[in-house]
Amino acid sequence: MSEAAEFVDYTLQRESSWEKAEEARWRLGESFKVYGASIGAVRGTVRDGLNKFKNLSHDDITALSSELWDEPVFERRLAAVVLLQTKVGILVNTDLTRIEGFIRQSGTEELADPLAADVVKPLLARLDGQAKERAVRVLERWSRDADPWLRRAAQLAAQTP
Repeated sequence: MSEAAEFVDYTLQRESSWEKAEEARWRLGESFKVYGASIGAVRGTVRDGLNKFKNLSHDDITALSSELWDEPVFERRLAAVVLLQTKVGILVNTDLTRIEGFIRQSGTEELADPLAADVVKPLLARLDGQAKERAVRVLERWSRDADPWLRRAAQLAAQTP
C-alpha cells in the first residue's frame, strides 16, 4: 500500500467510534466493513492527506482512489469518492472506466450518487470535442446497462440543475 493510502487508512481508523460503526452497520448492512469514522472525519482525512502529499499527479490520484477502494471498508471507499470529488478538475474522460467499476461495486447510494453527481457530472461538463463525445457515449451505454447503480449514475450525471 502506498504511503498516502496508509495515511488515509490509519487516520480513518483512529477517527472511528464504536457508536458510529454500529449505526453504519445498521444502515449499510453486511456489505461493508466499517470503521465508524464520521463523514467529516473522512473529508478532513482526505484534505489532510492532500496537504501532506502535495505533489500527487493525476496518475497518483487515480491510483490512490483505487487503493482506497480495493478494501470493502465503507470509509475507505467514501474517502476514494471524496478524493475524486476534490480532484475532479484533473480527471479525464478515460477515468470513467475506473469510476464505472466503482459504481458497479458501490452497493449503496451513499457511494454511487456522489460519484455520479459530484464526479461524473462535473467531469462531463468541462470536457469538449472528442473527449466529450466519448464520455457521452459511455453515459449512454451506462443508461442501458443491466446494473441498476450504473443506470442511476447515468441519470444523475445527465440531470441539469
